Amino acid sequence: MSKQFDVVVIGGGPGGYIAAIRAAQLGFTTACIDEWKNGKGGPAPGGTCTNVGCIPSKALLQSSEHFEHAGHHFADHGIGLNDLSIDIAKMLGRKDQVVKQNNDGILYLFKKNKVTFFHGRGSFVKAGEGAASTGSGQGYEIKVAGAAEESITGKHIILATGSNPRALPGAAFDEENILSNDGALRIPTVPKKLGLIGSGVIGLEMGSVWRRLGSDVTVLEALPTFLGAVDEQIAKEAQKAFTKQGLKVELGVQVGEVKAIAQGVSVSYTSAKGEAKTLDVDKLIVSIGSVPNTIGLNHEAVGLKLDERGMIVVDDDCKTNLPNVWAVGDVVRGPMLAHKAEEEGVAVAERIAGQHGHVNFNTIPWVIYTSPEIAWVGQTEQQLKASGRAYKAGTFPFMANGRARALGDTTGMVKVLADAKTDEILGVHIVGPFASELISEAVVAMEFKASAEDIARICHAHPSLSEATKEAALAVDKRTLNF
Repeated sequence: MSKQFDVVVIGGGPGGYIAAIRAAQLGFTTACIDEWKNGKGGPAPGGTCTNVGCIPSKALLQSSEHFEHAGHHFADHGIGLNDLSIDIAKMLGRKDQVVKQNNDGILYLFKKNKVTFFHGRGSFVKAGEGAASTGSGQGYEIKVAGAAEESITGKHIILATGSNPRALPGAAFDEENILSNDGALRIPTVPKKLGLIGSGVIGLEMGSVWRRLGSDVTVLEALPTFLGAVDEQIAKEAQKAFTKQGLKVELGVQVGEVKAIAQGVSVSYTSAKGEAKTLDVDKLIVSIGSVPNTIGLNHEAVGLKLDERGMIVVDDDCKTNLPNVWAVGDVVRGPMLAHKAEEEGVAVAERIAGQHGHVNFNTIPWVIYTSPEIAWVGQTEQQLKASGRAYKAGTFPFMANGRARALGDTTGMVKVLADAKTDEILGVHIVGPFASELISEAVVAMEFKASAEDIARICHAHPSLSEATKEAALAVDKRTLNF
């Protein structure tokens, strides 16, 4: 007889492992299945985020930023260095260690919260008697294909299988020369020339890492605008900063043939002006989005519904078309963000317990960890204009912020958008130092329906970067104090 659980979670990424922990906290017998392996074949829970995404990329960004500061900014502080060098193998080793610490941390949390962990690939076998029609009965039988195949049963199933990088048609990832985020995180030597297709989050972050270490980086973007999802004023400020740093960005291009050459990869493309061009690079990173990961789930066996893009169809509560089967994270609608997946995971566990889990998509923050960092929450100015909503805008530059001057990083600004009549904050957009940390104040403010004046009247520590947020809120009413 297979082991029986109240809740079985398939996928151990941010959505999955958090859902499993919260379900266990709520008193359910819970299992989590995840197949990621470390270099020794052992379990490596945490999904794409921990293994080849958020965590390792931030480790490399930090290392490369130290290197750039040492080479270009330490002298401003009176610090002299001779014979500056970078040990790529050691940098990658540190990145791997950071990943392992996170993997081990999740396994510890499973043990602490009494979550049973299965290392392998989970897939549906069949719905138990009564499960498909009423959600009662014996639940769903799940096969775990690992070192030793076994079968388990769950009354509730939470699918958190994540996504995979999208490849260019006719240019499959070989992770040697044509790279996904996985290969981009383990390039063994600094490439002389690096190409990126797509100027999304992954592309810009990985481009920043290798540019700082000495690569000549060119970004090819199909869209006519840079960072189209970002507030236009903020995006222009970011592009200006990246161009000054030496990052080359070509917009509105149409990529043609991508082929291997003796020196690496050759990309044929048409420029926005219709000119035929070729870009020859040592390495090519392809960052054109992700596709939902449902391969091997055997969804057909139980009649789980997918949409035309392969995403699992869910309602607003993350319920699928099957009773007691839920799905969260990258495999369902909404932004493909780790923290969105976490919030959905918690909400689903609480809904299973009869509580009222909630996720507010309007206050999910976005962050790009480049230098300068870019972060935002809520609506952009172009979205407000398109909707016809009357608004007020206030901005404050970091060049007028004392803490930013002391840091030696005054690039960028904070921008606050508020309703013209009620003054309710509709969006906050930041490009500049520690934007990833500063945005949290805006998220809290928007969750509590705060006005720009609320932030403007809250006392902020001096000197701090957060004062720029206060000043931008003051600017909404045209009464900044330091600019």
